[in-house]
Amino acid sequence: MKKIIYVLVISFVALTACTEPATKKYTKAQKAEIITKIDTLLNQWHRSAADALHQDYIQAMSKDGVYIGTDASENWTRDEFEVFSKPYFDKNKTWDFKTLTRNIYVGDDGKYAWFDELLDTKLGVCRGSGVVYDENGKWEIKHYVLSIAVPNENLDKIIPINKGKDSLIIQQYRNE
Repeated sequence: MKKIIYVLVISFVALTACTEPATKKYTKAQKAEIITKIDTLLNQWHRSAADALHQDYIQAMSKDGVYIGTDASENWTRDEFEVFSKPYFDKNKTWDFKTLTRNIYVGDDGKYAWFDELLDTKLGVCRGSGVVYDENGKWEIKHYVLSIAVPNENLDKIIPINKGKDSLIIQQYRNE
């Protein structure tokens, strides 16, 4: 019996010593460095839009990236969004989002992060949120959602305005 316990203990120790941890834990300094890189990426991305630098703007997104706009119909792949946005950039009729505040959260593996931000825009205060990914040392936007921030006390005014269009969208998706 002692031999069996001894073999089991040695096997367990050998297995755990040779096994990599599932996720790498980062120090505060390493996480702060990642957050700075992501913050810089997002600031440059917004600046590229304001400066009508279309290729810089689009290339900040991953090839399989998604952009979701404020209208329910606006759910684009990066390639679709590139086509949609190009005329605005060509005419210098782009958007200039100024970050009011931003939160960035880094996953334990240091490859993914997610964020939310409040933006000063021509639409008023908007919220951006998304997911970014470290692709071989280069952070890219995988998923971005832009929404108009509506104060709760204004919802009673907004709901009737949206009701007609919303009912069409609801009907469309229920019929699919």
